[in-house]
Amino acid sequence: MKQLIECVPNFSEGQDQSTIAAIAAAIQSVEGVKLLHQDSGFAAHRTVYTFAGEVKAVMEAAYRAIEVAVKKIDMRKHQGVHPRVGACDVCPFIPISGIRMEELVPLVDQLAQRLAQDFNIPIFLYERNASSAKRTNLAQHRIGNYENLKNRMAKGLWEADYGFYNARFGACVMGARDFLIAYNINLNTKDAKIAHEIAQDIRELGRPIGKENGKTIYQPGKLKHLKAIGWFIEEFQMAQVSTNLINFRETPIHEVFETTKELAKKYQVEVKGSELIGLIPKDCLLAAGNFYHNGNASEEEKIQLAVKKLGLSSLEEFNMEDRIIEFALKK
Repeated sequence: MKQLIECVPNFSEGQDQSTIAAIAAAIQSVEGVKLLHQDSGFAAHRTVYTFAGEVKAVMEAAYRAIEVAVKKIDMRKHQGVHPRVGACDVCPFIPISGIRMEELVPLVDQLAQRLAQDFNIPIFLYERNASSAKRTNLAQHRIGNYENLKNRMAKGLWEADYGFYNARFGACVMGARDFLIAYNINLNTKDAKIAHEIAQDIRELGRPIGKENGKTIYQPGKLKHLKAIGWFIEEFQMAQVSTNLINFRETPIHEVFETTKELAKKYQVEVKGSELIGLIPKDCLLAAGNFYHNGNASEEEKIQLAVKKLGLSSLEEFNMEDRIIEFALKK
């Protein structure tokens, strides 16, 4: 069986089409790699690429893509609403088939070392590659964003696993992880504060309620395995609750959507569909289809119903062949 993995790097460029295209071309230049999807946000100033293939080919494609970012993206000039610490802000690797997580982790570590040495950039390891429990969570690496990176590193508050501070590039957070779904829920308001309030209500971390011994104390939110923030997206002229589903089997996408709908009423706003960033596993939409459907239905009918109920085509047409990972890989 072939060892297949997926890579979903997030680059801090969502406006310059020449740079976006150059990164895509670098990925596609590697034989055996399929660029499955790319998603750019102007206000977020960010592009997410999803590609898959055999292990060595995917690693090489990630290397070449980051090489383009080193040359073309200057974080000293970057502004965007999405949290970020570097030109290639985060670069996760996900096992698909034929390879265990335990086998993937050291290969990611080797790539991190190679990138740090070749391009003189700092690499922070997270998720399954994290050197300690506190470095597992991506949010810990992004505290203060790029603007506070130099200070954190200089004071020894957050040392890189490999490499040293690079003002132009910033840093890259890299690691092997399980499948994550990036999912945004649209609100019929431009008020980012409302979106952020809902995000604090819904996310596992919850909302800050005070301090104890210098540490912030949080009141947990309603849903486990969920990260969330609120923001306003200029090109859509609406606020969104932007979420990451860490474990879609324990906290399914329809539960996130329906809970957000219910919480929105508290703030006198309504949910107007949602947006998927990147690709989604078929089982995730099937679970939503089963939730919304009463009675017998085919797999395709259940998926179509899930797409409709979640409003996944509210901002752009949701094409199942391109956005569901199993279908995209076959295609």
